[in-house]
Amino acid sequence: MASNTNEPIYRSFDRATLDCEYNARESVASFDAEYAKYVSVSAEVQQEHERIADIVYDEASGETLDIYPAEPGAPLFLWVHGGYWRASSKDDNAFVVPGPKAHGFAVAVMNYTLAPQASLDEIIRQTRAAVAFLHARRAQYGTGGLAVGGSSAGGHLVGMLLAGGWQADFGLPDDAIAVGLALSGLHDIAPLRATHVDAWLGLDDAAIARNSPIRHIPDRSATTLLASVGGLETSEFRRQTADYAAAWMAAGHRGEVIAMPRHNHFDIALDLARPDGVLAPALAKAMGICSGPKD
Repeated sequence: MASNTNEPIYRSFDRATLDCEYNARESVASFDAEYAKYVSVSAEVQQEHERIADIVYDEASGETLDIYPAEPGAPLFLWVHGGYWRASSKDDNAFVVPGPKAHGFAVAVMNYTLAPQASLDEIIRQTRAAVAFLHARRAQYGTGGLAVGGSSAGGHLVGMLLAGGWQADFGLPDDAIAVGLALSGLHDIAPLRATHVDAWLGLDDAAIARNSPIRHIPDRSATTLLASVGGLETSEFRRQTADYAAAWMAAGHRGEVIAMPRHNHFDIALDLARPDGVLAPALAKAMGICSGPKD
Protein backbone atom coordinates (compact mmCIF):
# COMPACT_ATOMS: atom_id res chain seq x y z
CA MET A 1 0.00 0.00 0.00
CA ALA A 2 1.35 3.45 -0.92
CA SER A 3 2.08 5.74 1.99
CA ASN A 4 -0.13 8.77 2.57
CA THR A 5 1.88 11.84 1.54
CA ASN A 6 -0.14 13.90 4.02
CA GLU A 7 1.03 11.85 6.98
CA PRO A 8 3.21 13.72 9.49
CA ILE A 9 6.89 12.83 9.13
CA TYR A 10 8.40 15.36 11.54
CA ARG A 11 6.52 16.93 14.42
CA SER A 12 3.16 17.83 12.88
CA PHE A 13 4.51 18.42 9.37
CA ASP A 14 3.87 16.28 6.31
CA ARG A 15 6.64 16.10 3.73
CA ALA A 16 5.47 18.98 1.55
CA THR A 17 4.87 21.32 4.48
CA LEU A 18 8.20 20.46 6.08
CA ASP A 19 9.97 21.16 2.80
CA CYS A 20 8.22 24.54 2.63
CA GLU A 21 9.29 25.34 6.21
CA TYR A 22 12.94 24.89 5.24
CA ASN A 23 12.74 26.55 1.81
CA ALA A 24 14.32 29.85 2.83
CA ARG A 25 14.28 31.30 -0.68
CA GLU A 26 10.52 30.86 -0.94
CA SER A 27 9.96 32.60 2.41
CA VAL A 28 10.50 36.04 0.83
CA ALA A 29 8.81 37.78 -2.09
CA SER A 30 12.00 37.78 -4.17
CA PHE A 31 15.18 35.97 -3.23
CA ASP A 32 16.96 37.62 -6.16
CA ALA A 33 16.13 41.07 -4.82
CA GLU A 34 17.23 40.14 -1.31
CA TYR A 35 20.52 38.71 -2.50
CA ALA A 36 21.14 41.68 -4.78
CA LYS A 37 21.31 43.80 -1.63
CA TYR A 38 24.07 41.55 -0.28
CA VAL A 39 26.02 41.96 -3.51
CA SER A 40 25.62 45.73 -3.86
CA VAL A 41 26.45 46.58 -0.24
CA SER A 42 29.39 44.17 -0.29
CA ALA A 43 30.80 45.80 -3.43
CA GLU A 44 30.63 49.21 -1.73
CA VAL A 45 32.36 47.86 1.37
CA GLN A 46 35.20 46.37 -0.65
CA GLN A 47 35.74 49.74 -2.31
CA GLU A 48 35.52 51.83 0.85
CA HIS A 49 37.33 49.72 3.48
CA GLU A 50 40.91 48.53 3.70
CA ARG A 51 41.03 44.81 2.92
CA ILE A 52 43.72 42.14 3.08
CA ALA A 53 42.28 39.73 0.52
CA ASP A 54 42.49 36.01 -0.15
CA ILE A 55 44.53 34.86 2.83
CA VAL A 56 44.84 31.06 2.75
CA TYR A 57 43.74 29.85 6.18
CA ASP A 58 43.68 26.12 5.44
CA GLU A 59 46.45 24.53 3.41
CA ALA A 60 44.54 21.26 2.99
CA SER A 61 41.66 22.85 1.08
CA GLY A 62 43.30 26.07 -0.08
CA GLU A 63 40.30 28.04 1.20
CA THR A 64 40.69 31.73 1.92
CA LEU A 65 39.42 34.61 4.00
CA ASP A 66 39.57 38.40 3.85
CA ILE A 67 40.60 40.62 6.76
CA TYR A 68 39.27 44.14 7.20
CA PRO A 69 41.79 45.41 9.77
CA ALA A 70 41.26 47.80 12.65
CA GLU A 71 43.48 49.44 15.25
CA PRO A 72 46.13 47.28 16.97
CA GLY A 73 44.62 45.32 19.84
CA ALA A 74 41.12 45.40 18.38
CA PRO A 75 38.82 42.42 18.86
CA LEU A 76 38.22 40.31 15.76
CA PHE A 77 34.84 39.25 14.35
CA LEU A 78 34.80 36.25 11.99
CA TRP A 79 31.76 35.98 9.70
CA VAL A 80 30.69 32.60 8.29
CA HIS A 81 28.31 32.99 5.37
CA GLY A 82 25.04 31.17 4.79
CA GLY A 83 23.66 29.74 1.57
CA TYR A 84 22.55 26.30 2.81
CA TRP A 85 26.20 25.18 2.67
CA ARG A 86 26.06 25.14 -1.15
CA ALA A 87 26.07 28.82 -2.21
CA SER A 88 27.43 32.31 -1.52
CA SER A 89 30.95 33.55 -0.80
CA LYS A 90 33.05 35.96 1.21
CA ASP A 91 32.86 38.50 -1.61
CA ASP A 92 29.07 38.63 -1.36
CA ASN A 93 29.18 38.85 2.45
CA ALA A 94 31.42 41.88 2.96
CA PHE A 95 28.23 43.72 3.88
CA VAL A 96 28.73 42.58 7.49
CA VAL A 97 31.86 44.73 7.90
CA PRO A 98 30.63 48.31 8.58
CA GLY A 99 28.66 47.73 11.80
CA PRO A 100 31.24 45.73 13.76
CA LYS A 101 34.12 47.80 12.39
CA ALA A 102 32.44 51.03 13.51
CA HIS A 103 32.37 49.56 17.04
CA GLY A 104 36.08 48.79 17.05
CA PHE A 105 36.28 45.29 15.54
CA ALA A 106 38.57 44.02 12.86
CA VAL A 107 36.45 41.76 10.63
CA ALA A 108 37.29 38.53 8.82
CA VAL A 109 34.97 37.06 6.19
CA MET A 110 35.68 33.48 5.11
CA ASN A 111 35.01 31.12 2.24
CA TYR A 112 34.56 27.38 2.62
CA THR A 113 34.27 24.63 0.03
CA LEU A 114 30.61 24.35 -0.91
CA ALA A 115 28.43 21.24 -0.84
CA PRO A 116 28.15 18.80 -2.49
CA GLN A 117 31.82 19.13 -3.43
CA ALA A 118 32.58 19.11 0.30
CA SER A 119 30.72 17.11 2.93
CA LEU A 120 29.19 18.82 5.94
CA ASP A 121 31.94 17.30 8.09
CA GLU A 122 34.58 18.88 5.87
CA ILE A 123 32.86 22.28 5.87
CA ILE A 124 32.81 22.19 9.68
CA ARG A 125 36.50 21.22 9.71
CA GLN A 126 37.36 24.15 7.48
CA THR A 127 35.41 26.58 9.68
CA ARG A 128 37.27 25.34 12.75
CA ALA A 129 40.55 25.61 10.85
CA ALA A 130 39.76 29.28 10.17
CA VAL A 131 39.28 29.92 13.90
CA ALA A 132 42.55 28.14 14.68
CA PHE A 133 44.36 30.15 11.99
CA LEU A 134 43.11 33.46 13.34
CA HIS A 135 43.76 32.50 16.95
CA ALA A 136 47.37 31.58 16.12
CA ARG A 137 47.80 34.99 14.47
CA ARG A 138 45.87 37.05 16.99
CA ALA A 139 48.85 39.36 17.56
CA GLN A 140 48.65 40.23 13.87
CA TYR A 141 44.90 40.35 13.26
CA GLY A 142 43.31 41.19 16.60
CA THR A 143 44.35 40.63 20.21
CA GLY A 144 41.19 41.92 21.86
CA GLY A 145 39.29 38.64 21.72
CA LEU A 146 37.48 36.64 19.04
CA ALA A 147 33.80 36.70 18.14
CA VAL A 148 32.21 34.54 15.46
CA GLY A 149 28.95 35.05 13.61
CA GLY A 150 26.89 33.56 10.82
CA SER A 151 23.41 33.30 9.39
CA SER A 152 21.34 30.25 8.38
CA ALA A 153 23.93 27.60 7.39
CA GLY A 154 26.46 30.03 8.85
CA GLY A 155 24.45 30.04 12.07
CA HIS A 156 24.72 26.25 12.11
CA LEU A 157 28.48 26.50 11.65
CA VAL A 158 28.67 29.00 14.52
CA GLY A 159 26.87 26.41 16.65
CA MET A 160 29.48 23.82 15.68
CA LEU A 161 32.22 26.30 16.64
CA LEU A 162 30.59 26.70 20.06
CA ALA A 163 30.37 22.92 20.48
CA GLY A 164 32.62 21.14 22.91
CA GLY A 165 35.29 18.54 22.29
CA TRP A 166 37.06 19.73 19.14
CA GLN A 167 39.30 22.57 20.30
CA ALA A 168 42.29 20.55 21.49
CA ASP A 169 42.60 18.85 18.11
CA PHE A 170 43.11 22.30 16.56
CA GLY A 171 45.50 23.57 19.22
CA LEU A 172 42.90 25.91 20.72
CA PRO A 173 41.97 26.62 24.33
CA ASP A 174 38.34 26.00 25.22
CA ASP A 175 37.79 29.74 25.71
CA ALA A 176 39.16 30.84 22.33
CA ILE A 177 35.75 32.21 21.25
CA ALA A 178 34.34 34.96 23.45
CA VAL A 179 31.04 35.60 21.62
CA GLY A 180 28.98 33.63 19.13
CA LEU A 181 26.33 35.40 17.03
CA ALA A 182 23.96 32.81 15.53
CA LEU A 183 21.29 34.18 13.20
CA SER A 184 18.52 31.89 11.92
CA GLY A 185 20.71 28.92 12.70
CA LEU A 186 19.99 25.30 11.76
CA HIS A 187 20.91 23.77 15.09
CA ASP A 188 19.08 20.46 14.68
CA ILE A 189 19.68 19.17 11.16
CA ALA A 190 17.52 16.05 11.56
CA PRO A 191 14.47 17.50 9.75
CA LEU A 192 16.59 18.47 6.74
CA ARG A 193 16.95 14.80 5.81
CA ALA A 194 13.31 14.83 4.65
CA THR A 195 13.63 18.05 2.60
CA HIS A 196 15.16 19.21 -0.68
CA VAL A 197 18.31 20.19 1.27
CA ASP A 198 19.34 16.56 1.58
CA ALA A 199 19.96 16.45 -2.17
CA TRP A 200 23.33 18.11 -1.54
CA LEU A 201 23.96 17.08 2.07
CA GLY A 202 23.27 13.32 1.85
CA LEU A 203 22.59 12.99 5.56
CA ASP A 204 22.44 9.78 7.55
CA ASP A 205 21.81 9.17 11.26
CA ALA A 206 25.49 9.37 12.14
CA ALA A 207 26.04 12.64 10.26
CA ILE A 208 23.00 14.17 11.95
CA ALA A 209 24.31 13.12 15.36
CA ARG A 210 27.82 14.45 14.66
CA ASN A 211 26.76 17.73 13.14
CA SER A 212 23.72 19.02 15.02
CA PRO A 213 24.90 21.80 17.36
CA ILE A 214 22.06 21.31 19.81
CA ARG A 215 23.47 17.83 20.53
CA HIS A 216 26.95 19.21 21.30
CA ILE A 217 26.43 22.00 23.81
CA PRO A 218 29.46 21.84 26.12
CA ASP A 219 29.18 21.25 29.85
CA ARG A 220 31.29 24.35 30.45
CA SER A 221 31.70 27.40 28.23
CA ALA A 222 33.01 30.93 28.57
CA THR A 223 31.29 31.96 25.33
CA THR A 224 28.34 34.34 25.28
CA LEU A 225 25.69 33.30 22.76
CA LEU A 226 23.76 36.00 20.93
CA ALA A 227 20.90 34.32 19.07
CA SER A 228 18.34 35.88 16.78
CA VAL A 229 15.88 34.98 14.05
CA GLY A 230 13.63 37.16 11.95
CA GLY A 231 10.03 37.46 13.04
CA LEU A 232 9.02 37.05 9.38
CA GLU A 233 10.75 33.67 9.05
CA THR A 234 9.02 30.29 9.01
CA SER A 235 7.93 28.63 12.22
CA GLU A 236 10.69 26.01 11.99
CA PHE A 237 13.48 28.56 11.66
CA ARG A 238 12.04 30.44 14.63
CA ARG A 239 11.79 27.20 16.65
CA GLN A 240 15.35 26.20 15.83
CA THR A 241 16.74 29.42 17.30
CA ALA A 242 14.45 29.33 20.34
CA ASP A 243 15.30 25.70 21.15
CA TYR A 244 19.04 26.17 20.78
CA ALA A 245 19.17 29.35 22.85
CA ALA A 246 17.06 27.73 25.57
CA ALA A 247 19.30 24.66 25.66
CA TRP A 248 22.46 26.81 25.74
CA MET A 249 21.23 28.87 28.69
CA ALA A 250 19.78 25.81 30.45
CA ALA A 251 23.33 24.42 30.49
CA GLY A 252 24.30 27.45 32.58
CA HIS A 253 25.99 29.43 29.81
CA ARG A 254 25.62 33.14 29.12
CA GLY A 255 23.20 33.96 26.34
CA GLU A 256 20.71 36.44 24.97
CA VAL A 257 17.94 36.20 22.40
CA ILE A 258 17.72 39.39 20.35
CA ALA A 259 14.27 40.19 19.00
CA MET A 260 14.19 41.05 15.28
CA PRO A 261 10.41 40.98 14.64
CA ARG A 262 10.39 42.89 11.35
CA HIS A 263 13.19 40.99 9.63
CA ASN A 264 13.14 38.09 7.19
CA HIS A 265 15.62 35.26 6.63
CA PHE A 266 17.94 37.44 4.53
CA ASP A 267 17.72 41.04 5.68
CA ILE A 268 18.41 40.09 9.30
CA ALA A 269 22.11 39.70 8.49
CA LEU A 270 22.12 43.04 6.64
CA ASP A 271 21.53 44.71 10.00
CA LEU A 272 25.27 44.22 10.58
CA ALA A 273 25.92 46.78 7.84
CA ARG A 274 24.51 49.46 10.15
CA PRO A 275 26.64 50.81 13.02
CA ASP A 276 23.40 52.01 14.65
CA GLY A 277 21.50 48.79 13.99
CA VAL A 278 20.58 46.16 16.55
CA LEU A 279 23.27 43.52 16.09
CA ALA A 280 26.56 45.45 15.95
CA PRO A 281 25.94 47.27 19.27
CA ALA A 282 24.86 43.98 20.89
CA LEU A 283 28.03 42.32 19.63
CA ALA A 284 30.16 45.14 21.01
CA LYS A 285 28.41 45.02 24.38
CA ALA A 286 28.92 41.26 24.65
CA MET A 287 32.63 41.79 23.93
CA GLY A 288 32.83 44.41 26.66
CA ILE A 289 33.18 47.37 24.29
CA CYS A 290 31.33 50.15 26.03
CA SER A 291 31.94 53.04 23.65
CA GLY A 292 29.56 53.95 20.82
CA PRO A 293 30.33 53.74 17.10
CA LYS A 294 33.63 55.21 16.03
CA ASP A 295 33.73 57.89 13.34
